[in-house]
Amino acid sequence: MKFNTALSVAGIILLYIAGSLGQLDVCGRAPLNSRIVGGENATAGAWPWQVSIHVIDFGHNCGGALITKDWVLSAAHCFEGLNASDIVMYFGRLRQSGSNPNEISRTASRIISHPNFVYSTADNDIALVQLSSSVTFSDYIKPVCLAAAGSVFSAGTESWVTGWGRLQSEGQIPDILQEVMIPIVNNSDCDNTYGGINISITNNMICAGLLNQGGKGSCQGDSGGPMASRKGSLWIESGIVSFGSGCAEPEYPSVYSRVSQYQDWIKSYMSSNPPGFVEFNTEKPTSTEKPTSNSNFGSIPNLLLFSLSLTLSFIP
Repeated sequence: MKFNTALSVAGIILLYIAGSLGQLDVCGRAPLNSRIVGGENATAGAWPWQVSIHVIDFGHNCGGALITKDWVLSAAHCFEGLNASDIVMYFGRLRQSGSNPNEISRTASRIISHPNFVYSTADNDIALVQLSSSVTFSDYIKPVCLAAAGSVFSAGTESWVTGWGRLQSEGQIPDILQEVMIPIVNNSDCDNTYGGINISITNNMICAGLLNQGGKGSCQGDSGGPMASRKGSLWIESGIVSFGSGCAEPEYPSVYSRVSQYQDWIKSYMSSNPPGFVEFNTEKPTSTEKPTSNSNFGSIPNLLLFSLSLTLSFIP
């Protein structure tokens, strides 16, 4: 994850609860998160839904988000060539080394990648991972709310991305969980930039970053992790880290799978205890600064699905 000066975006956020009541009494609440603008190191409990997904005998490979006591949401490309038995997930983790007193781990009982995930275009880059046994919620381990169908994240909407991705392309791997705030970039502007290298930004994608200056966004190792926006103390996941060009390079926003497009698909696997879906709408901000981005490449050779150009690739 790469950082620069935090961007402040003014806007009015209108939020209301819609759909399932499954996790709405617990989701999206992070009582230990007091951050207002971007920093580098996160603090313990600031992002209690953050998951570190490890490949056994390799280490951290991707991020994910806890969405119920039994399920994690991540990116389909993170699991190419892997079986459930290859995966272990860490919850309540702050550091990748040393002691994490609030941490628990779970293995995976099954991995469900979206049936329409397209290897060559990154469309439908979303996956569900079922835990081998339920987790118990605490201040350090909680599910995030998910953006409901019909949610609108206008250009400039403040969005937070978290993960243990590199601090720059092929650069240092952080030990402590990183956090960064970046604004949403509208799909038409995002498509205009990627169109130059023949990549289509579909309705299943959402973009974020600093278009003109770069320096903030996801990088290698952040793939599958959450991008979330806040209203008061409630956090809603809008996107899943998917792909980009370089790490926080100017002109190319990072691209995320748009969570609100997959409400029915997600609920179809957990009808008895579904995630908390919240409809999120933003009015167009008045900021004159434009967003940027970045991207990632695979940490394990068989997880690097492809390079869409010489520089564009998935973010594992």
